[in-house]
Amino acid sequence: MPDPVIVVSGLPRSGTSLAMQAIHAGGIEPVTDGERVADPDNPRGYYEFERVKALRTDKAWLDGAAGKVVKVIHMLLPELPDDRPYRVVFMERELGEVLASQSTMLARSGRAGAALAPERLRAVYEQQLRQVHEWLAARPNFTVLRVPYRSFVNDPTEQVARLATFIGVPMDQQAMVKAVDPSLYRNKA
Repeated sequence: MPDPVIVVSGLPRSGTSLAMQAIHAGGIEPVTDGERVADPDNPRGYYEFERVKALRTDKAWLDGAAGKVVKVIHMLLPELPDDRPYRVVFMERELGEVLASQSTMLARSGRAGAALAPERLRAVYEQQLRQVHEWLAARPNFTVLRVPYRSFVNDPTEQVARLATFIGVPMDQQAMVKAVDPSLYRNKA
């Protein structure tokens, strides 16, 4: 069986970049292109790969992703083909914090926010999360570790140990813990 593709997923602003940073610090090569550069909202970078956005039509890059880590937004997880194993690190953050973080990021960039009221956006996110978790549970080639963002920031040692065990290869857990910067936890519920 081929090495699994390690996928970091979750809602926008749920800690996916933090998880990517920690896993990379632990020794796993990220699949990223550097197109979206660090900024005040993610001063350590986004760890994104533009081709992920085209997963519906472009899956060829996955052949080079075995044993590496890639960030895939939650709603694109069902576009991953069933022809290989995946280990999904699913970041979970309190929805009030996600919405506050998104609002702060949009205000800082001068961009308009979602057309939906915060209460409606919360309901949409809740529904999307239910659908994605049901979908993941029905896929035998997907193994999922749900990681609470607050615990990851407040007790990185415990969460890093969980991550390393889940990923299943030797990792530099001390470097992973050092990658967690609690000062970047700025939007709290």
